[in-house]
Amino acid sequence: MNSSVSLCLSGEGKNNMSRFRGGCGFLLATLAMIALPATVTAPADTPPLRAENSKALPPLLRDVGIDQRLNQQVPLDLEFRDETGKAVRLGDYLGAKPSVLALVYYQCPMLCTMVLNGLLESLKQLKFDVGDQFNVVTVSFDPSEKPALAAAKKALYVGLYGRPGAAEGWHFLTGDEPAIHQLAQAVGFRYHYDPQTRQFAHATAIMVVTPQGKLARYFYGIRYPAGDLRLALVEASAGKIGSPVDQVLLFCCQYNPATGKYGFIISRVIQIAGLVTVLSLGTLILVMSRGARQARQI
Repeated sequence: MNSSVSLCLSGEGKNNMSRFRGGCGFLLATLAMIALPATVTAPADTPPLRAENSKALPPLLRDVGIDQRLNQQVPLDLEFRDETGKAVRLGDYLGAKPSVLALVYYQCPMLCTMVLNGLLESLKQLKFDVGDQFNVVTVSFDPSEKPALAAAKKALYVGLYGRPGAAEGWHFLTGDEPAIHQLAQAVGFRYHYDPQTRQFAHATAIMVVTPQGKLARYFYGIRYPAGDLRLALVEASAGKIGSPVDQVLLFCCQYNPATGKYGFIISRVIQIAGLVTVLSLGTLILVMSRGARQARQI
């Protein structure tokens, strides 16, 4: 009888040990998955052109660059024309929802098309829909461009985007020099017209704007990681869009103005890893204690 009981306890002990090892393996795997992003470093981007570091540039490029004006108000009363030629205010599109703002010119032979293509690529990767959770406002900084050209660009990119309601949320504007100049100054976008080539020298970036019309984030270059853009839109909306996962990612990440990217904050990742550790150990101890009680009852 005693030997029979001993064998049963021994078998239960082996099962408990197996559970313990399995639990430890699960715990280590969980911690490894959480800690891994903290060890990944985003590639360094080329810093944007700024006024203070432009002296070594060719004369044509010395007045070209982007100066971040984070938390600054975009002048919402500026008047432009939409793709139908109707007079509109920026406030008609930069209110109620977060927005992506892109300054380009539609006849640009290279860079502006790359900006719009990069933006389109990111938008197609987002689960958010243009016109639903956020708007996109594309403004030409060439005062010679007219609504007909804006309409052609809109038809192209809204068609390529291919989601219902996008036409009501993605706007292509043209305007006069005074309004363009005020908007460019407000967002820190510096460009220069070259009469010899009849082209504009300019830097490339898109901006995320809050529903109140304040500049929230800048993303440089011609490609904009969809994950970073999503976080910027969630943050700009003050939590009105997105999911609980987005809020956790925002807690673990911080925007770097120098690169226009979000990077993991190791201290916060460690905090969450510690919480997961405590929860996992608590669950493991609970499972082990229940197994021991069942063994004693046998």
